[in-house]
Amino acid sequence: MPLPKQPDPKANPPSLTDANRERKTPVEVVLEQADKLKAEIAEAEEELKAKRKQLHKFEEAKKIFEAN
Repeated sequence: MPLPKQPDPKANPPSLTDANRERKTPVEVVLEQADKLKAEIAEAEEELKAKRKQLHKFEEAKKIFEAN
């Protein structure tokens, strides 16, 4: 009779159970989401600022081409 194959402990790391995982309070979750959203907004504003600067350069170039 063949022996049952033993699972390799390195193959599948044990997942964290709810008992091992630190739970966040609803307040912590909301504050974390608000901080994340603020960071996304700041990033989008920087991108918009760069695009406006690029648009301004194109408009200046357009004026030069139209003048000739």
